[in-house]
Amino acid sequence: MNRLAKPGLVLVPGLLCDALLWQAQIEALGGDFKCWVADHTRSDTMAKVAADVLRDAPFESFALAGLSMGGYVALEIVRQAPGRVSHLALLDTSARADTPEQLAKREGLISLATRGRFIGVTHALLPLFIHPSRLGDEQLVTTVKEMSRNIGRDAFIRQEQAIMTRADSLPLLPAITCPTLVLCGRQDAIAPLERHQEMAKAIPRATLAIIESCGHLSTLERPAEVTEALKHWLSGG
Repeated sequence: MNRLAKPGLVLVPGLLCDALLWQAQIEALGGDFKCWVADHTRSDTMAKVAADVLRDAPFESFALAGLSMGGYVALEIVRQAPGRVSHLALLDTSARADTPEQLAKREGLISLATRGRFIGVTHALLPLFIHPSRLGDEQLVTTVKEMSRNIGRDAFIRQEQAIMTRADSLPLLPAITCPTLVLCGRQDAIAPLERHQEMAKAIPRATLAIIESCGHLSTLERPAEVTEALKHWLSGG
């Protein structure tokens, strides 16, 4: 395949995550797709974050994959520019807006960070991000913490503020017409399986993939299985 002819694949990381989240997928898919990782750290509303990605993306039309916060961004991109998205993948995420309890938790984290107590991803938070069986995986844990440090306090605050402004995307789902992959780790403690079943049922051309023995950061925890699902999605299967 001619390099210039490669289709574009836009990858949107999650909260406190960067390009390292997608490293295995970029390596595996880069031969056939021009992969580009979006910067989702600069704006403090979801609408503006999506507009940032749409403005900066080096492709007019592209496949779009987002994990966790990246999934929120991806849904907002589809809301703003559905004609530019040829394929959609929603990983370990939800179409719902935050509940009042979730909003309160985010406010608390923003308050802590504003007061200089940004903790990033600590051992206390790791069980929410990865499967309990992987807590002893030093390389995985180090990568998760490295991404958190790379994002830093100020961008974390903007990300949380943006997440809090996101729209309820449940009404949007039936209007999504492109081939869509909905994928989650079965043991995802942040975005549980029922949220993905809900999305897959509502999106007309959706396929649901469940990754076994896997938590929230599926691309890092089970890279081979996630990459295989992405390949099938991108091939139109």
